[in-house]
Parts: sequence; structure tokens; C-alpha cells
Amino acid sequence: MEQLQLDGMPRRLYSCTPTRLSTWLDCPRRYRMNYLDRPAPPKGPPWAHNSLGASVHNALAGWWRLARPGRTVAAAGGLLESGWLTDGYASDAQSAQYRLYSRTLVEGYVTGLDPDREPLGVERTVATRTEKIAVSGRIDRLDSRPTGDGSEALVVVDYKTGRYVPTVDDARSSLALALYALAAQRVLRRPCRRVELHHLPSGKVLAWEHTPEALARQLERAEDIAQECAAADAAYREQGPADEVFEARQGPQCGWCDFRAHCPEGSAATQARLPWDGLAPLAAPPPASE
Repeated sequence: MEQLQLDGMPRRLYSCTPTRLSTWLDCPRRYRMNYLDRPAPPKGPPWAHNSLGASVHNALAGWWRLARPGRTVAAAGGLLESGWLTDGYASDAQSAQYRLYSRTLVEGYVTGLDPDREPLGVERTVATRTEKIAVSGRIDRLDSRPTGDGSEALVVVDYKTGRYVPTVDDARSSLALALYALAAQRVLRRPCRRVELHHLPSGKVLAWEHTPEALARQLERAEDIAQECAAADAAYREQGPADEVFEARQGPQCGWCDFRAHCPEGSAATQARLPWDGLAPLAAPPPASE
């Protein structure tokens, strides 16, 4: 039975993460399987590109947690090696190739960092709420950087390791980055306007400076999506996994879906991807000299 909102009683907030909201937008069927079905359907095999990304993220987080004298380029490479995740690769040889590649990414990236410039947070969870939602997420890195007027500004940094090279528009339109900025300024009680995507393979930093109005629009967008999620959650409790509520949104992304084996529409939409298909191609080694 639907619960009525009693006058004077606080409204129940919809708790979510940016990932949950984006999953609903991408595919309601995948949202249902991931967040509502219990037990959840078994996922497919792990993805090698996810293992690579997690290994790099963990190494960079670990590097910042070292005592200052230990923050060397070699230490970053060592952390990558010792924490390397091998799930999803076609073979031990392929894993070893990408471990070496990832070490060069991490070492090249930290070469451009100032080890004396302490971040405000590494893998830091932040949260904020409105009258409708309570949203939380984990920021790869939160910086405090000097501005031209002598003050310091908060900057949200998100690492990217994939083959796709993001653009400034990706930073501008990212709902997750905007929500992280809003949550960071709530937690630290300081403005946070700048968000950055750091793409390690290309060495590019894609930055965007939000206005307060733009952040407010992103928050309204998150509330609208959360309202759709809340209605779908309620429908699931009342009706179960109704296909008209949890439609499968077919497209090329179906080949990468963890739940593809449990979705006839997704299985028909495209061929399944192999666990290592998401890896960026490596340069071929030079031919051996005779």
C-alpha cells in the first residue's frame, strides 16, 4: 500500500549516487537488475579496462598517502606494480603488457605533480542534500589551489584512463562532477566551481568553470532523474519487474552490459564484447633486426 505523506512530517529523501542516476538514464532494465532485483542476476566476466582503471586509481591514491619523502616517480610505479589487478585479461602475457603500459601512465602523470601540494582529499566521500534527494559520491582528488586574488579555490579532479579522449564539453556536462562540486562546497563550506578530467593516456586536462546558476541547474536535473527513479522503485515494489517500467534501451552499449546474458533485447541488439575489448591498443613493438 502506498504511504501517504502526513502534514508536518519530514519528506523522505531519495538517497542516491551519481552512478545510480546515470544508470537509470542509460537503461532502466540495467538499473533494475543492478539496484532492485534481489538476488541480483549474476554479472558477466570482469572487464580488463575496469581492472586497469582501478589499478591506476589505486596507485595514484596510494601515492598521495605516502609520507612526503616517499612521493617519487619510482614509488608511483611500484604502487602500480604491487596493486595490479589481473581480472579480465586474455592471458598473463597481455596483463603484463598492460601493466607496463599503465606504469608508464602513472609515472608520467606524477612527474607533473607537485608532491608538496597536499590535496584536501583523495578518494574522499562527499555528500549533500536538498528537500528531495540525498546524494553522495567519492571524488578521485579534491584540490585547493591559489587564485589570482590571493584566496584558494576548490577543484574537483577526476582521473580517466580509457581509450576515449574526453573533451571540455564532457567536463561541462558531467552530472557527477557537478554534484561532487556541490557536495564539496557543502562539506568544506567553500565555493567549488572548477571541475577537471585528467586523461592520463593523452596527458590532457579538460577543465570547466561552473557558474552557481549552472550548478543549480545540474542539481535540478539530478532531482528530476531521482524522481523518476523513486517512481520506478515504487512500481517495482508494487508490480515487480514490469517491462513497461524497466524497458531495455538497446544500442551499442548492450555489448558492454554486465547483465547482457539476462536481457533478450540487449543480446539481440549487438554482439557481446570480449572482456579485453575495451583496452586501448598498444603500439606494436619494432621488428627484430636481423
